[in-house]
Amino acid sequence: MSRIGKKPVELPSGVTASVSGQIVEVKGPKGTRSYAATDDVTIIVEDSAVSVTPRGSSKRARQQWGMSRTMISNLVTGVTQGFKKELEITGVGYRAQMQGEVLKLNLGLSHDVDYIAPKGVTVTAPKQTEIVVEGIDQQAVGQVAAEIRKWRKPEPYKGKGIRYKGEFIFRKEGKKK
Repeated sequence: MSRIGKKPVELPSGVTASVSGQIVEVKGPKGTRSYAATDDVTIIVEDSAVSVTPRGSSKRARQQWGMSRTMISNLVTGVTQGFKKELEITGVGYRAQMQGEVLKLNLGLSHDVDYIAPKGVTVTAPKQTEIVVEGIDQQAVGQVAAEIRKWRKPEPYKGKGIRYKGEFIFRKEGKKK
């Protein structure tokens, strides 16, 4: 039994949800997002809450029950608060700066890396050693942050590179004489 799926998703004031078939559309102050659920679940909007129930007792229906409820909850969070990932740059000479819509990264490579964020995701560099990725789609925000981090992952000896804020890098001891 899904314990997550049993709890309905509350809609805060200013947020509306509509269901047409298996597609849930949520509108809020930051924008509109939609999710297409599988045929294994039934979605009902009642009062100011969205509830999800499984169709049958198969294993797949129970899996989709909890996942669908979580996806709808993420839609509501996205259109009200949005999602944010913060990255830190560590290393001598490593820095980031915004030039219009382009994020320029100096990461010790033979060339500067120019990164243009996809539509719906905002990338800012408040400091030269910080990058903030924001948007209403959790998957897109995480993907953009991962693509930026991929250019220079933190290495285990000196810890240089791009890391998520608060991420712990397991440090290795260097050679001994």
